[in-house]
Amino acid sequence: MSSTASATAAAPAGYSEDVFEAFLKERDEPGWLVDRRREAYARLQAFAWPTLRDEEWRRTNIRAFKPAEFGPPKATEPSAAARAAFDPLWEKLATHYGAGVAHVDGLAVRKADPSKLGGAILVDLDAAVRDHPEILKEHLLTDVVKPSDDVIAAWHAAFWRGGTLLYVPRGVKVETPLFDLVGLSGEARADFSHTLVVLEEDAEAAFVRETASVGRDGAPGLHVGALEVVQKARSKFRLVNVQDWDLATWNFGRERALIAADASIQWTIGALGSRLSKVNQEVVLTGRGADAQVNGVMFATGSQHLAYLTRQDHQAPHTTSDLLYKGGLKDSSRIVWRGMIRVEKDAQRTDGFQRNDNLVLSDAARSDSIPGLEIEADDVRCTHGATAGRVDEDMVFFCQARGIPRATAVRLIVEGFFANVYDRVALEPARETLAAAVAAKLGES
Repeated sequence: MSSTASATAAAPAGYSEDVFEAFLKERDEPGWLVDRRREAYARLQAFAWPTLRDEEWRRTNIRAFKPAEFGPPKATEPSAAARAAFDPLWEKLATHYGAGVAHVDGLAVRKADPSKLGGAILVDLDAAVRDHPEILKEHLLTDVVKPSDDVIAAWHAAFWRGGTLLYVPRGVKVETPLFDLVGLSGEARADFSHTLVVLEEDAEAAFVRETASVGRDGAPGLHVGALEVVQKARSKFRLVNVQDWDLATWNFGRERALIAADASIQWTIGALGSRLSKVNQEVVLTGRGADAQVNGVMFATGSQHLAYLTRQDHQAPHTTSDLLYKGGLKDSSRIVWRGMIRVEKDAQRTDGFQRNDNLVLSDAARSDSIPGLEIEADDVRCTHGATAGRVDEDMVFFCQARGIPRATAVRLIVEGFFANVYDRVALEPARETLAAAVAAKLGES
């Protein structure tokens, strides 16, 4: 998913070199981290801004996006009102899962109780820079998400602020799912939070990450984020990432997982919020016997635009990947999914599968599905497919003939459409969260 600039372009307006220098001074970080930020900023200045002429972006129009409206978040504590706005979501997560952390406007507002982490480390990144620099020096924006990938990755790497480190030592099995809440209040306009997850050999954990923004009164918001997962040999990880920004927020993300030999990941995304989302999600199977299951639930309403680019990269033999994305669309919304299974020449006996299905619920909605294969090995089994269709009127009539109102019938059909994705999700509260969010977007409680 790397891109090469075709022309020289300065950093986005609002993120000039003077602003960058002031940002570094305000942060007062160790030299190794400052050097990484400077390298990322140099790459940001060299990249060209995406246009509709770029293949990856030609179905995602960001001409209405005005970077000049934004700037780096200020290092000021969010107000009590801003923090309180996310208390209900925090309480819901704390009820269903174990220990967690919370960030509002890029600053940690709740910390995890170490006694409830089951041997794992779950801290905000500012604390990790101070207390666990060896982990960050090795993994933070080095081999997973790299500033050289594209303009979004470079922008994030230069200006990231706030975020979470989850580190599970060798052989530790965390029994209770952990969680992270990332909030953007009406008092801030941009979030550049970063999430880094590292599981050592034979470690096991489950992690739920939810994003939300409130109280903006239609003012534009911005998220430029990254999620990095490093799994060592034989580790097992269940990850749920629910994106529910408000409908005035622009969402750009780079998410990537490296899966070593005999390690496995179940990664579920919920793409529900934002005005526009452009997210690249990759699983890279680097060791023999690595396995990845990727699940996606997308639902767009109004004039939302959700664009997700997925990649299953098989670099070692006897690896398996299974991706199922399903989307629902109402009103004049649009969903763009572009998937790729890549098999390197040494990755013999690869088993790769990807499928994307979309349910279009209005005449003005549009879905674009582009599955793809790049195979250099000769002993593989790789399949892909994509569909788009409308609610079956015969099924609606069948329900109405039995006294079920049309709106309820449509809701039941949509629930059935997403059911096989929900069934794949190992964490029951996450299944319920996704189902409730889809029901809400359909206009049914």
